[in-house]
Amino acid sequence: MLAEKNDFSRYGKAFQEGLVQLILEDRSFADQISEVLDINFLELEYLKMFVAKLIKYRNKYAKHPSRDALITMLRTEYTNEDETAYDQLMDYCRKTDIHEVTDAEYIKEVSLEFCRKQKLKEAMIESVNLLQSCSFDEISKVINDALKLGSENNFGYDYLADFEERFKPKFRNPVTTGWQEIDKICSGGLGKSELGVVIAPTGAGKSMVLVHLGVQALKENKTVVHYTLELQDTVVASRYDSCITTYPLSELKNFKNEIYDVVKNIEGKLIVKEYPTKSASTNTIKTHLSKLHKRGIKPAMIIVDYADLLKPVIVRKEKRDELGSIYEELRAISQEFQCPVWTASQTNRSGLNAEVITMEQISEAFNKCFVADFICTISRTIEDKQKNQGKMFIAKNRNGPDGIIYDIFMDTSNVCIKMLPKVSSITPNLKLPMNPVPVTAKEQRNILQNRYEKFKTIRRK
Repeated sequence: MLAEKNDFSRYGKAFQEGLVQLILEDRSFADQISEVLDINFLELEYLKMFVAKLIKYRNKYAKHPSRDALITMLRTEYTNEDETAYDQLMDYCRKTDIHEVTDAEYIKEVSLEFCRKQKLKEAMIESVNLLQSCSFDEISKVINDALKLGSENNFGYDYLADFEERFKPKFRNPVTTGWQEIDKICSGGLGKSELGVVIAPTGAGKSMVLVHLGVQALKENKTVVHYTLELQDTVVASRYDSCITTYPLSELKNFKNEIYDVVKNIEGKLIVKEYPTKSASTNTIKTHLSKLHKRGIKPAMIIVDYADLLKPVIVRKEKRDELGSIYEELRAISQEFQCPVWTASQTNRSGLNAEVITMEQISEAFNKCFVADFICTISRTIEDKQKNQGKMFIAKNRNGPDGIIYDIFMDTSNVCIKMLPKVSSITPNLKLPMNPVPVTAKEQRNILQNRYEKFKTIRRK
C-alpha cells in the first residue's frame, strides 16, 4: 500500500491556488491557518514562494499585507530566482486580481483539517519519546497544545489590523428587476445579502411580480430557487413559461412545442420547490439550499412565495412576533448564501381598494419592514384590474430614493408587468394620510386629485 503524502497534492492545483488566495484575502483565516501551515504542504513552487513572502511580511510588520504591498515584494525580491517559477508567480498574481474563489468554505475546512491533523501527528510522535521518561504532564501539554492550534480565533473586526478591509471595494452583484426605472433608483437591482419585499392585498398579483423577478434573473443566466407555499410547483412553472414566452396561461397547452423551443435556450436554471402552507420553516429552506449546494447548485436569487405562509421556528405568544422573526431569518439566509431574497407580504383590509398602499397597511407585523432593504407595494382597484393597470409605490429603498409612485401595466393573463413613467414623489409637504381608509373609491379619487393639485401648486411656486 502506498504511503499517504503529507502535502496538498491529492487536492490538485486549483485547490492549492484557491487556498493561497484565501490566505491573502482573508486575514482572519490567515491568522488561523498560519498556526498549523507548513509551506512544504504546498506542492507547487510558485505558491510556496507566494506564501513565504506573505509570512515574512506578517512576521516583520506584525500585520497582514495588502495585495499591492505583497505583489511589490514578490516582484522586487524574486527577480533572481528560477525564471520559470518567477513567471508562474507573476501569472498567479494577475489571476488573483480578477479571479474569485468560489469554493471558499470547502477549501478552508479541508485545508485546516489537514494541517491540524499533521500537527497532531507530530505531537503524537513527540509523545512517544516522552513516554520513556514517564513525563505524563508534559505529554498531556504537548497533545493539548497541538489540539488548540488552528482552532477558531476570529474575535471580530480589528480596527487597526483590518484597516485595509475598510478600503476594499464592496460588490453587491445586483440582480436586475427588469424595470429600468427601479434598477436606476436601487443601484442595479437587489444585491447579495439583501431582502426585498413585495406588499399587496390578496389577488393584486404579488405572486406574479415574484415570477417576473425570477424570469429577469433567468434571462441573465442566473440560478433561481423559487419556494411556493400556496401554489403547486407546476402552476408556478407554467407562470414562468407564460412570462418568458408571452403565451397566455390559458393557452399554454396549445403551444407546448413552441414554449419548449424558447425555454430550452435559457442558460439560467430554475428550481421550484413546493411546500404545503405552514409546513415549512426558514430552517427547512436552509436545509434544502444546503443540499442544493452539495449538488453544485448555487442560487443567485431566492424567492419565497410568500413569507407569511412559513411556519415559525419558535412559537411565540403573539403572531406579529413570529412574523417579525421569519423576516429576520430570511434576511439571515440572504447573508449566509450571499444572494438576494425576494418575498411577499399581505396588506390588511384597508389595502383592498386603496389606490396607493403604504407600509402602514402591512398586515399583522409592522416590524417586517425593519430588516428589509427594498419594499414596494402593488395596488390595483377594481377599475385598474379591468384596464390592466395599477400603481407601484417604493416604500423603502436602502440603496437610493423612496417615496416614489409609478403607474404600472399588469396583464395577469400572461404575467406581463411593465413600468410606466413616474407619477410623483411623496415629499414632506405632500404626505399620504397616516390611516388611509377611504369609504368609497370615489372618495379615494377625490383625495388623490386634491393631493396632486396641491403638488402642482407647490411645483409652480
